[in-house]
Amino acid sequence: MHFVKDAAYISEYKLLLTFEDGVVKLVDMEPYLDGEIFEPLKDIDYFKTVSVNPDIDTIVWDNDADVSPDFLYEIGVVRKV
Repeated sequence: MHFVKDAAYISEYKLLLTFEDGVVKLVDMEPYLDGEIFEPLKDIDYFKTVSVNPDIDTIVWDNDADVSPDFLYEIGVVRKV
């Protein structure tokens, strides 16, 4: 199981996520913003408010939206930093 250590907004619906194993991945969330809980995230200004909740080890927003860290790891593209 993976967990997110850090998250940074890049552009559009893209985030740069650092995982517990030191791997850094670029994740494009745009195709996954379906459903009632994710609807507010389509507002780019709100999307930018992403943070990491250390209690659940993943990214979250104030409306209680969160995404499985294993899913994020799977869809992310490795970035060299």
